[in-house]
Amino acid sequence: MEQETEIINHKHKAETEIIRWFEEVAEDADLVQQQTLRQILELNHGVEYLKKWLGDIEVQEMDENALESIYTSLVPLASHADLEPYIQRIADGDTAPLLTQNPITNLSLSSGTTEGRQKFVPFTSHSSQTTLQIFKLAAAYRSSIYPIKGGGKILEFIYSSKQYRTKGGLIAGTATTHYYASEEFKTKQQETKSFTCSSEAVISSGDYKQSTYCHLLLGLHFSKEVEFVTSTFAYSMVQAFRSFEELWKELCHDLREGSLSSRINIIKMRKAVLEIINLPNPELASRIESICEELEREDWFCLIPTLWPNAKYVYSIMTGSMQPYLTKLRHYAGGLPLVSADYGSTESWIGVNVDPSSQPENVTFAVIPAFSYFEFIPLYRHKSHYNYQNGNINSANDDFIEGDVVPLSQVKIGQQYEIVLTTFTGLYRYRLGDVVEVAGFYKKTPKLNFICRRKLILTVNIDKNTEKDLQLVVERGSQILSKARADLVDFTSHANLAKQPGHYVIYWEIKGEVEERILGECCREMDASFVDHGYVVSRKTHSIGPLELCIVERGTFKKILEYFIGNGAAMSQFKTPRCTSNQVLLKILNVCTIKRFHSTAYG
Repeated sequence: MEQETEIINHKHKAETEIIRWFEEVAEDADLVQQQTLRQILELNHGVEYLKKWLGDIEVQEMDENALESIYTSLVPLASHADLEPYIQRIADGDTAPLLTQNPITNLSLSSGTTEGRQKFVPFTSHSSQTTLQIFKLAAAYRSSIYPIKGGGKILEFIYSSKQYRTKGGLIAGTATTHYYASEEFKTKQQETKSFTCSSEAVISSGDYKQSTYCHLLLGLHFSKEVEFVTSTFAYSMVQAFRSFEELWKELCHDLREGSLSSRINIIKMRKAVLEIINLPNPELASRIESICEELEREDWFCLIPTLWPNAKYVYSIMTGSMQPYLTKLRHYAGGLPLVSADYGSTESWIGVNVDPSSQPENVTFAVIPAFSYFEFIPLYRHKSHYNYQNGNINSANDDFIEGDVVPLSQVKIGQQYEIVLTTFTGLYRYRLGDVVEVAGFYKKTPKLNFICRRKLILTVNIDKNTEKDLQLVVERGSQILSKARADLVDFTSHANLAKQPGHYVIYWEIKGEVEERILGECCREMDASFVDHGYVVSRKTHSIGPLELCIVERGTFKKILEYFIGNGAAMSQFKTPRCTSNQVLLKILNVCTIKRFHSTAYG
């Protein structure tokens, strides 16, 4: 009892301290930003990339205001393509200080599922340290609303992917893989007094199906001790529980016998799991079996709180491209709170969720001004969504007019921006491509709403639709579906330009039986729900053809997941591409299409 009190006191003290630290940096956000920029420039003074723009300017001699001003006026905004030649030289073994003075030993891979190819991003010890810091900070805020028991378990659906060495001997892998392999990951468990159910061998197996099975089995083994359920992205959790619906009898058999299914053939993982589940537990198996029989009759509603009765919440990234999975996650969670995890990218952590009780759809993230130097490009919608120049349609790459870049201290509530980052890891005025809106302030640091990725995904001629636009349209169409007691499992889209006029194709995988009449209605509703002016005008003049809805057979999106994982993507980072022109993917989708509908929305 005394030891438990000591654990609680230590945990409470650590949480109070880290929240106090954040309140202080948030209160002084402008100054902290200038100090952060100075630290980055002093740390990396003289590297090849900066020398190109700043020459031999003595940054140590300048005051913060002058330094900020000279940096933002001389160093240009950069895309990944501008930095890629330097990163490639590092990957190939060039040890000269190109981007950072500290040696870069690891390279992170972006997921590659949105942009179509994976990108290298420098990863240093600073990346692991900020990850530990934000995890501790976020845990402290969650704990203030949903306190958990010290020493409890977390059911984590987390996955490392394979790491490999580049030509120059650097370790390349996803940022999550680097983090799970770091000392900081072990430290986080110690300091937050919450321990993952799964051992390192399960997390790092490299086979997501086998790992998922073991995560579920160990989660059931520790079912009474689990304090919350989590995954990096909501997708992974939904995927895991969809698997559970098929695997529960086999899992109960393993618990009853104290054995492990023959589907687990990775020796290191078998050994690690059997060391934990080493005795038959017929009582637990029978209890879970009778719960699952009941859950199956209820279409698995409330699965999480029923199987893990002491879980306080479900925690994951639920914004952006993860929002379509919320309906299913809420179904599994019953009344359990869904808490949106914090805002970061492969390049840098950005903001923390200081109000864990807010609904995922309304969540905001308070920028952490000590992690990177942040700038913001104001974005304005075109008055008309298309314009003519010299008689030609100006099909700019996207739907925004850009204002002048502003520092964090000058952002305005209600304005949308693209984030620009300068990081400790060698990215300078790097355009992130994320569109955010300033929802308010926490002390003096902005609270951001994630809107979407900037890149347009659907365009045939003068029409301009983002991922967010597509998401809203699919939501409208799938509301009709829910009346038929059917479920939208997943979706993607494609702008088909092969036949004239070009048209949008939306692929749906659904669970449940739906009449063709209703699917036709869904198709029409989606076509009519696009509000982009260019699209509406083009549909009325028939320069864009009727929207096509393709229903694909069950398991199609699993094949897409397997295609990406087979090509080196990590389960923990996987996002279903919301639009694709990838020929392999289109082949999978078209081969698996079982029904096609064409919209009658524009006559």
